[in-house]
Amino acid sequence: MLELLSDPNAWIAFGTLTALEIVLGVDNIIFISILSSRLPKDQQPRARFLGLAMALVGRVVLLLSLAWIMRLTAPLFTVLEMAVSGRDLILIGGGLFLLAKSTHEIHNKLEGEEEHATGKKVVTFGNVLFQIFLLDMVFSLDSVITAVGMVDQIPIMIAAIVTAILFMMVSAEAVSAFIEKHPTVKMLALSFLLMVGVALIAEGLDFHMPRGYIYFAMAFSVLVEMLNLKIRGKRSEPAK
Repeated sequence: MLELLSDPNAWIAFGTLTALEIVLGVDNIIFISILSSRLPKDQQPRARFLGLAMALVGRVVLLLSLAWIMRLTAPLFTVLEMAVSGRDLILIGGGLFLLAKSTHEIHNKLEGEEEHATGKKVVTFGNVLFQIFLLDMVFSLDSVITAVGMVDQIPIMIAAIVTAILFMMVSAEAVSAFIEKHPTVKMLALSFLLMVGVALIAEGLDFHMPRGYIYFAMAFSVLVEMLNLKIRGKRSEPAK
């Protein structure tokens, strides 16, 4: 352990993996922020904190179960000459869940049918936390497999993941407030989740979608939306 602290390569690996984990965690923050926004204001910070805490615990547990992680990539059965592993099934299931949940949220926003306002369905803290837990497992698996592919020292992996989650905990409230304040940004975030869902399903089906393209598309969309917000802000300013 002391050798790692004095090894420049270990610090480079730690910094690189931490940055990558933060980038991968943006999807997780957006999803948690949107789900927690369905709860009363006083419960939202606790839901975000517990959601990210579950992500932290899940990722550390998965890292300490590397033998099991490696078995997940082994083929379980074959469909149309395509080998299907446990990881593939988890990614496909998570992608489908993300598509269904994002589509449902977009429908509610377009139709103006907020469930907590109509009373058709009671949104409970436990229900939101359970949905966060399901997607945390998918994002955690993807995150841990990325870590295993980049670094071969478990202490560095755990340190990078813990640092990334702590950063996400600090920034989650600001991200949630910004998304909730700007409805168009929330719709853009839901569209991002649709894209991530498609990417997870594609990856589960062994169709590799370069993450660089996905993140570039997201960054470009965010830039355009920031320009739109700036223009709308200027139009709403009272004339001098």
